[in-house]
Amino acid sequence: MQGKVLRAQNSFFYVATREGLVEAKLRGRLKKERIAVVPGDDVELELTEGGAGVIERRCERKSLLRRPLVANIDQVVLVFAAREPDINPVLIDRFLVLAEWSKIERIVLCINKMDLLEGDEAEIPALAALYREIGYPVCLLSTVTGEGVADMQSLVEEKTSVFAGSSGVGKSSLLNCLAPGIALSTGAVSEKIKRGRHTTRTAQLLPFAGGFLVDTPGFSATELAEIEPCALPGLFPEFRSFFGACRFQPCTHSHEPGCAVKEAVQAGRIEDSRYASYLEMLQQSVQRKKVYR
Repeated sequence: MQGKVLRAQNSFFYVATREGLVEAKLRGRLKKERIAVVPGDDVELELTEGGAGVIERRCERKSLLRRPLVANIDQVVLVFAAREPDINPVLIDRFLVLAEWSKIERIVLCINKMDLLEGDEAEIPALAALYREIGYPVCLLSTVTGEGVADMQSLVEEKTSVFAGSSGVGKSSLLNCLAPGIALSTGAVSEKIKRGRHTTRTAQLLPFAGGFLVDTPGFSATELAEIEPCALPGLFPEFRSFFGACRFQPCTHSHEPGCAVKEAVQAGRIEDSRYASYLEMLQQSVQRKKVYR
């Protein structure tokens, strides 16, 4: 029998099959071989006489998002808030790099809480234009007014979509708005620090419109520890077309003369803010590598 893992809790896995939802455990052999099973994994399992399941095999994965840990997703929706907490372009770039590194088919930016903007604020539309120019779909919405919700629904139909972002940006509220029957818990944002409590404890797949929505635990920072400095440039899509034109190969695109990426920044073909994010992440990656040698 085949199925898809919707949720993992302690040593139990809740698997969707044609016969319904099955509570299952890993076969001892898989534990011994340290074959991890996570939400989103397609598995083969056998039913016991009591109706419980035993997972015999984990099928090949097409993708793996490491934080949050979810397998076989079609796209990741990175959720940020226009206000409360204020949007942080550097954090957006870090999330994008992690998503690119995870080899996700499509990365969507969602900016929530648009109803909190006052007057003719230009920052958010400018950011949306920047990331659309790079090639990322961007959805501006408000779960309060309903602005943009229909656009987001069309983006997630018949796909397995992970919703990820820092605490307080309204991930669970957005999922409730997309699929009211899901009735996820939502946490109030602390008035003092404008951050949210972590209302989601574990990643779980929620059936929706022929696909799955994946709610994930909130987190406040992203780690780039596993990304080598040499891999970082390729995780900025707008850099890629310039790689072959650099005078020196390989090129870190930081200090080398004749660097085509640096020239593109100076010519306005790559946004200064994106290049600054790259240099910051590169420096952190290099320093981290020195520490752990």
